[in-house]
Amino acid sequence: MMSGNYTSIGNQNVGGSVPAVADAPAHVAVKFADSSLQTFPPSGAQGKISGAARPPRDADDSFGKPVAGSDEPQQSGWFRSFTIAAYKPYFDVDTSDVLERIKDSLLPFNGSFSEKTANNPDLYGPFWICTTLIFVAASIGTFVTYIAHKVQKKEWDYDINMMTWSAGLFYGYVSIVPLALYLILKYFSAPSGFVHLLCLYGYSLFVFIPAMCLSVIPQEIVRWVVAGVAGLMSASFVALNLRNHIKSAGERWLLIVAGIFLLQLALALVLKIYLFTISV
Repeated sequence: MMSGNYTSIGNQNVGGSVPAVADAPAHVAVKFADSSLQTFPPSGAQGKISGAARPPRDADDSFGKPVAGSDEPQQSGWFRSFTIAAYKPYFDVDTSDVLERIKDSLLPFNGSFSEKTANNPDLYGPFWICTTLIFVAASIGTFVTYIAHKVQKKEWDYDINMMTWSAGLFYGYVSIVPLALYLILKYFSAPSGFVHLLCLYGYSLFVFIPAMCLSVIPQEIVRWVVAGVAGLMSASFVALNLRNHIKSAGERWLLIVAGIFLLQLALALVLKIYLFTISV
């Protein structure tokens, strides 16, 4: 054989061959040089969560805005009116705000309600005022008729129509009348905010809550006086707060204010006839 012709290859690099592996030492000391890489997340990262790891600045908007290039439509115009976010600012009031506005509605001759609510009209107060009126009208009316029937020893049956009638009256009045006034003012080039009108008319109904509570007094003349005073306060509150704004409508502003005043008195008359009058 030709085994004698082979020569040994040392531990050196030879092109096209694999270098031999040297024996590993028993202990190897490894030193790391200072890295210039930036730590993640940066110490100045923006976000609302405190701590070392915080989300980016726009993390809160990731679900509020459609992703770029997605098929999610932007809600704008009339479509936005059917979202909860469109009405959220009108319920952003606290108890002190609502109580202050209720106090202004009981002092109708100040005429400062529109100025105070010009930048922040709410629907929270009007909604609960109307809801409370419905409950008070149904409960007090039912209680008074029950006592009257028992005194005269007559059979008494609960009338569910009082609840539905009250709901239709108050919710309908505080919605339809401001809408009609909004269109009228817009026609006469003196537009007013629709939400502002809803707020004004909603708080104007608060005075009827104590008036209904006083309707339990079994004296017809007292009930007429209570209904008349409540109607005058409510009508004055709405008319005086809209007077300065409606003056810009031209020469017919007085007719518009008079119509607003008389319409509130008509509401008081309807309440007296159907809710303040107890018949057995």
